[in-house]
Amino acid sequence: MPVDAVAGISVTDDGRLLGVMMVCGHRIDGATLYMDGVDADEAATVGSWTADRPLHTGLATWPLESPAVGWTATTALAPLTARTTYALYGWTEGDSWSSANVTFTLSDRDRLTPGSVLYQSVSDDGEESTATVPLTAFERDACRHD
Repeated sequence: MPVDAVAGISVTDDGRLLGVMMVCGHRIDGATLYMDGVDADEAATVGSWTADRPLHTGLATWPLESPAVGWTATTALAPLTARTTYALYGWTEGDSWSSANVTFTLSDRDRLTPGSVLYQSVSDDGEESTATVPLTAFERDACRHD
């Protein structure tokens, strides 16, 4: 399905995990967190959220560990474990659009500070790499290559 958003993660002032979504043009209806590296047919969902209204062009954030205004947890966040890689991505009902995902471990989360975002950055030559940037830079640059 076509990609038209970029997922990231951040943390609150008290260290709780935040989902971050930069929608580049169309819409995203929700997000799912799953264990990465598991066969797609057996992917273990560890959390899933549906936006009360579709997310349109722009930035959205929401706490993954507790209920959030504007979001419904369709699968409550399960406890995350060390040495497991997780992936967060956005989706639409009917699979018309999706987001680029972000992969992370608990160690990655623990290195984040409030106001910073971890995401999969795409360079000018199309190479992907993990980047941690200020939220303002994520908002400015995340859709640059989509």
